Amino acid sequence: MSHRHKIVEERGKRFVLVPEKTYDRMLEDLEDLEDIRAFDRAKAKRQESVPLEVVKRLVAGENPMRVWREYRKLTQQQLADKAGISKPYLSQLETGAREASVGVVRRLAAALRVDLDDLI
Repeated sequence: MSHRHKIVEERGKRFVLVPEKTYDRMLEDLEDLEDIRAFDRAKAKRQESVPLEVVKRLVAGENPMRVWREYRKLTQQQLADKAGISKPYLSQLETGAREASVGVVRRLAAALRVDLDDLI
C-alpha cells in the first residue's frame, strides 16, 4: 500500500501533508490502538471474583462500605483503625447519617482493597 504525502518546511519545522482520507484512516487506527491498549491494561489487571451474594447486596442498594467490610470479614473497629477514622464515624457513614470526604473514602477503599468507585 503506497501512501501519497508531501513534506513541507516552514520556519525551520517540517510538516507532512497527507490526503484527507489518509488522515481520517490514521485517526481511526489511532483510536483502535487506544482501545486495544485499554483492553490489554484491563485484561492484565488481576480481577477479583466476588460472590453473587455480595453483588446482589450492592445492586439492591445496600451501603457499599458495609457490604465490602462484611465481605472482608472486618469489624467496624478494624476498618476504622485501618482507615484512620473513629468507629462512631464509620457507623454513621454506613447508616447514611453522614457523608465522607473524598479523602476518607480513599482511605476506606484502600483499607477494603477496592477501587474508589466501588464505594461511591
